[in-house]
Amino acid sequence: MGTLGRLTGFVLGLAVVFAAALAAGSWWGPTLATPVAHEDEPAHTTAAGHGDDTPADHPPGGLMRSQDGYSLDLAAPTAEAGADVPLSFTVTGPDGTPHTAYDVEHGKRLHLIVVRRDLTGYQHVHPRLDAADGTWSTEVDLEPGTWRVFADFVVTDGPALTLGTDLTVPGRVPLVDPLDGDTTTTEVDGYTVELAGDVVAGEDAELTLTVSRDGRPVTDLQPYLGAYGHLVALRDGDLAYLHVHPHESADAGPDIRFTAEVPSRGQYRLFLDFRHEGRVRTASFDVTAVQR
Repeated sequence: MGTLGRLTGFVLGLAVVFAAALAAGSWWGPTLATPVAHEDEPAHTTAAGHGDDTPADHPPGGLMRSQDGYSLDLAAPTAEAGADVPLSFTVTGPDGTPHTAYDVEHGKRLHLIVVRRDLTGYQHVHPRLDAADGTWSTEVDLEPGTWRVFADFVVTDGPALTLGTDLTVPGRVPLVDPLDGDTTTTEVDGYTVELAGDVVAGEDAELTLTVSRDGRPVTDLQPYLGAYGHLVALRDGDLAYLHVHPHESADAGPDIRFTAEVPSRGQYRLFLDFRHEGRVRTASFDVTAVQR
């Protein structure tokens, strides 16, 4: 075989190896080996509708680990996969020491949201504070991947903040379909929850979540943290965070009404927590925010 023939065969062989490697990666997904660095500046993204549409002087919640002198510090940047995994953190104040004075908002001094960066595995928990050293502790369920940890709280005589940081769980990450279009009806534990209302970037959106079971409206929802429902919106891509609460209502369902404003156009996943028969359930929805 001539030199040209051998060179052609070598190039074709490399192409086959590359194609096989690419197919294997697409099938299995990435494997995490090192923790993701915690950021101190707002996250940026090149996805359409993210970043540039949000005023620079009013960034959405959850994009920063540090804001107004307060910082969210995980006890460790990595954790093992499993159920009821211990998670500890502190909120450091402007004086450089763990902060311990918080106002009670919606029944708790701090709300912790944990969600994987592909918008799966959402959990809304309420950690315990050790007032002696300022450490918050709780347990969460984790699968391999990069998780976003949000601390939502109000400092006594200080600002209301939502700080966010990343937690890495090593292992083979399962592939998840990206957000594609709107999902306005969700089934969870035998309940059907329907979402009505349009989301427009930079404007108040009136959203109604209607809960039914076995085709019948649920009219005896139970208060959860002082309300009949809690709604969190996360922007696809950078996970900009919005926490809203329902209108005051004497009716315990089937409708739960919210007013929410998202910061920019793009796709969002909404998570509704509601309580019925003594148990809290979470329904999720995908919506597209348009820009007028």
